Amino acid sequence: MGPSLKSVRRFRVEGLLESSRISLGCLKTSKSTTSRVSGSQKPPFVTKNLLGSAKNLIFSHNSTFSFGRHLSLVEFRGFCTDVVPKISQTISQNTRAVAEVQDALMDYLHGTRGMQFTDAEHISNHCPVFLAKLLKKVENEDNIRKAMSRFFCYHPINEFEPFFESIGLTSDEISSFLPRDLMFLSDDKELIENYNVLRNYGIAHGTIGKIYKEATEVFRCHLRVLESKLRAYEGLGLSKSTIIKVVVSSPTLLNEGVEDEFVKVLEELENVGIQRDWIGGVLSEKNSYNWSHMLVLLQFFTELGFSKEALGDLIRRQPDFMLDGSGSAIFLLVGLLLKSGGTKKKLFSLFSQFPNVQFGIFMRNLWHGVMFLVETGTETADIHKILLSHTELLGSCPLEETESIITSLCVHPKQLSQIVKEDPDQLKKHALGLTVQSIEHKQSLGEKKKFLVHLGFVEDSEEMKKALTLYRGKGDELQERYDFLVKLGLDPNDVSNMIRAYPNVLNLKIDVLEKKISFLINDLGYPLSSLVAFPLYVCYNVQRVSLRFSLYNWLKDKGKIKHRLALSSILACSDKQFMKKFVNLDPEGPKIWEDLKNSCKPALSSS
Repeated sequence: MGPSLKSVRRFRVEGLLESSRISLGCLKTSKSTTSRVSGSQKPPFVTKNLLGSAKNLIFSHNSTFSFGRHLSLVEFRGFCTDVVPKISQTISQNTRAVAEVQDALMDYLHGTRGMQFTDAEHISNHCPVFLAKLLKKVENEDNIRKAMSRFFCYHPINEFEPFFESIGLTSDEISSFLPRDLMFLSDDKELIENYNVLRNYGIAHGTIGKIYKEATEVFRCHLRVLESKLRAYEGLGLSKSTIIKVVVSSPTLLNEGVEDEFVKVLEELENVGIQRDWIGGVLSEKNSYNWSHMLVLLQFFTELGFSKEALGDLIRRQPDFMLDGSGSAIFLLVGLLLKSGGTKKKLFSLFSQFPNVQFGIFMRNLWHGVMFLVETGTETADIHKILLSHTELLGSCPLEETESIITSLCVHPKQLSQIVKEDPDQLKKHALGLTVQSIEHKQSLGEKKKFLVHLGFVEDSEEMKKALTLYRGKGDELQERYDFLVKLGLDPNDVSNMIRAYPNVLNLKIDVLEKKISFLINDLGYPLSSLVAFPLYVCYNVQRVSLRFSLYNWLKDKGKIKHRLALSSILACSDKQFMKKFVNLDPEGPKIWEDLKNSCKPALSSS
């Protein structure tokens, strides 16, 4: 029995695209892509005319990068190069038993091993796989916490295991990183010192694992070396929030000195009117980036004919051109169009008038469009012709499945192919999600989308669709609340990051925000900048905040707490954890706590 029609059609698509092989190596010299700014070393690439001899320069028949395989095997959500994996195992035991193991582990790390309380708490709360292993040791005991504490007395644990898990490494990764001759974290001073440098700089615990995995040598630096590297990036004029995103997404930037390609990307962006801190608003900490490839892309657009002003507008409007595959995705599209007979003029026209659609979605739609043409029996030459003349249409319209269109129209595939050849615009009628909305709803939705685009969301992206359901209020109301936070003195980038991570912050009315922030600064004595580290503060009831801080201040006066704690340490914990961490810290604590709660009851009932 011969191959199925579907497999034959897919083979045709791969045959259509197989000859279009692209290699970014063709666009630069063979110098190392990790050169540093030191001495008078030349840039790591030298371009000629990137379009002057398109087939010879952009396409390499010896390259290993195949359009056909890449297109047929990848779902176009965006050309992300690296995504942090999810934890593959979960704890199935009851919550109470897990909590008791957590408490016992925290007591062991803090009380027995002398680890800082905040570190011990974080590790014990973020190592579910390790907790599951511990629980199996005592799951048949009546008093799990007591049994666990007894177990720790006679069986010291390998502290690197829960530590690595808590910073975001998976079980498989942990096994490859565990030191052979060490069990206690205190024995690896360089690891802990550099971990503390990153944590104190503001890098989230759960993302430090990505840095450890991709740039382990960073944790072998001598004291203060890592601090000097971070300061070097501050010397480039970048804010701390931007540097955090940059080093988490590209940990190898911390390996040696400031990376040459990264600096050149910043300089190129600045040259087209984009401020250096802009990059921090569009990077994703979950992805990894190749700054050398981005540099090639920017030069490609310049040689394509874009002026500085036009290129700046293009990159601001479509940051995914740079970020999806660090520019590789663009050359995938360029190669396909050149193989279809495209010219420099055609490419310039496409990119200068690119639809307001996320680039990953555009490419997925384009691929579905090509599949539709193949499955309706369209000749290869005609596919090239339609692809070239209606690129924007194919990339903007998410087509229904070919069989669904054929069934709904009751036509033969060949007839449908002929209809589309004569008028490719007919494809618009078969795009998904075309609905009629009221003018008022469209206006309101348009305002909200405009605001979200200002925050850095890409229109019609999955992230924007989710955001539209999370942010409550009209676009102008959201903008007013955003402006209010900026006028208070917060950095616009910080405000954008805050409300993207915690949409509820922007769902509060201005008078509520003003009241809570005033209480934070004037009553609690915390600086405005503490909101950046813990935006959720504004989501808590003022009475709850006041009550907890009353006990906290009492403990400080009693000398039980020596240093000022972060807002999150006091407010984010549950009532049970607060009792354990604070109320029970002093023998008189429970009585004082009840008195404070009773005194607050009238206020609580009236609120």
